[in-house]
Amino acid sequence: MSDEKYNNSYDSTPKNNSMLSVSSQPSDEIIPAKTEQKPKWYKRFKMKNMFEKIEDRPTPPQVYNYRVYMTAIMASAAAIIIGYDGGFIGGTVALDSFKKEFGLDSSPHSSFIISNVISVFHAGCFFGALFSYPFSFYLGRRIPLIIAAVLITAGSAIMLAASSSVGLGPIYAGRVMAGVAVGFSTNLTVVYISEIAPPAIRGQLTSSYEIGWRVGDLVGFWINYGVDSHIPDGKKQWFIPFAIQLIPSGLFLLGSIFMKESPRWLMQVGRDDEAIRNLTWFRQLPEDDEYIIYEVNQVKQSIEEQKQKVGLGILDPFYEVFFHNKLVLRRLLITMAIYVVCNFLGIQSINYYSPVIFQSLGIKGTNASLFSTGMFGIVKFGCTFIYILFIVDTIGRRKAFMASSTVCSICFWYIGAYLKLNDPTKPGVQAGPGGRAAIGMMYIWIASFILAWSGGPFVVGSEVFDQNIRSFVQAINAAMSWVPIFIMSRFTTNMIRTMEYGIYFFFASLAVLTVPFIFFCLPETKGIALEDMDRLFSPDLPAWRANKIVMAEVQQKTERIFHENHQEGLFTARDTSKPDTENVEDILREKV
Repeated sequence: MSDEKYNNSYDSTPKNNSMLSVSSQPSDEIIPAKTEQKPKWYKRFKMKNMFEKIEDRPTPPQVYNYRVYMTAIMASAAAIIIGYDGGFIGGTVALDSFKKEFGLDSSPHSSFIISNVISVFHAGCFFGALFSYPFSFYLGRRIPLIIAAVLITAGSAIMLAASSSVGLGPIYAGRVMAGVAVGFSTNLTVVYISEIAPPAIRGQLTSSYEIGWRVGDLVGFWINYGVDSHIPDGKKQWFIPFAIQLIPSGLFLLGSIFMKESPRWLMQVGRDDEAIRNLTWFRQLPEDDEYIIYEVNQVKQSIEEQKQKVGLGILDPFYEVFFHNKLVLRRLLITMAIYVVCNFLGIQSINYYSPVIFQSLGIKGTNASLFSTGMFGIVKFGCTFIYILFIVDTIGRRKAFMASSTVCSICFWYIGAYLKLNDPTKPGVQAGPGGRAAIGMMYIWIASFILAWSGGPFVVGSEVFDQNIRSFVQAINAAMSWVPIFIMSRFTTNMIRTMEYGIYFFFASLAVLTVPFIFFCLPETKGIALEDMDRLFSPDLPAWRANKIVMAEVQQKTERIFHENHQEGLFTARDTSKPDTENVEDILREKV
């Protein structure tokens, strides 16, 4: 296919356009944009459509189709493995049958060994995330994801060779291998989804990764409860949870085979014809549609700019980020901080040691603590859908982060204070109403965390960097996210033993500190095209107003293009009403 029509931005006459109608007779009259001023109280308090898509440009309805959703779901199958590991491993190694099989019931070092079994997976994830960059640079997104799926499946199979006679060696080896592959996919999946997603639903599609995580999480929690309740002590009781890992890994492998390569990466390596074919497949639009022409132009322009500014070599992003561009380095530090802080707020301790934590709050018995953990998984699963449908692309990232941190902090302050005054693990001390309230606060905490911090870092980290450095910086982000996960999975038992109630005060204090950090450092990214992220993070824009300013500038640019094309007789007049949240001119006037 010829690239001639893509040489100019948004100026070709569309032959089949679902976004703008083509007029056979040029018109001299332009329908002016609606500029009706609404009272400030109306703008602030009017009811919003929770399913409204915030578009950076007029978008045909065909763009929001089943193909892009199904592709995101298939790619997100990688997250099922991560979620399942977080859900099952802590409960499985706590089973008496597992401890007896490997002699941990009588070993003075059982806590140390169990911590190692859990944490070696995350050590592998760290290195896998770093290795993902060179693979994605040369091979794209699809092939490395297939490689990751094969490694996860192989690692899951190796774990099944462990027994009392063989020892824990196969579990260690299999978990390291699976961890490397999971770290690999952690980076690539969110980058891939962000590159195929239309801007208005990019947050939702990227959050499908979070859905996969929660599905695995939920299954893992309840598998432990099921085997503990219905299968007698013995090898089968702990073997089944390990064997079930083969199911999500097989689904991930099958789905990755049928995925199409990212159009953005294909354009970056000069495979334009294939890129356009894939893009039209994802958008369900013909090649000569105005939306396709515009998107191809935008991506090409972005790649050309990055070629001039950064270069296309494998090490060029490294030099650009750490030596040449302080603004990009600042952006990387912000996203790294979000990834790291997210995993230091307490979620990993609860994920991997929830039976121990619930017992510390007064829940008696392994079965009862596993049931409480299973209910934990249900809350997380339900809140994930609430986040995707009603928060990430409507309320946005910033407000959700700050509100979540506030609620999480309050919950942990209460739990820590309760355990300080009334520790139900001590002889003769009953949990009472305060203990039940503490358990309720734990559920409120997890709901608040999932409604922002669980999926939010993946959404933000995958969408705020240019194409030419995205794989590199996302590999760093993904690797850094596994550092606190390793630390918390390895040392939570030590923290509970030495800090006691103080561990909750530690997590609560970190949650408080995240609120001013988000407010002053992270601009809202919802509805912003990937090509406009540089402008969004400009130092002359305050973080708390940057989104509205950039959206207004894009609106003005779009209207100007329509105006110019209308004068040339390309399009009929159309309604280009401004967002009724605020007037464009008012936003631009209030930039500082």
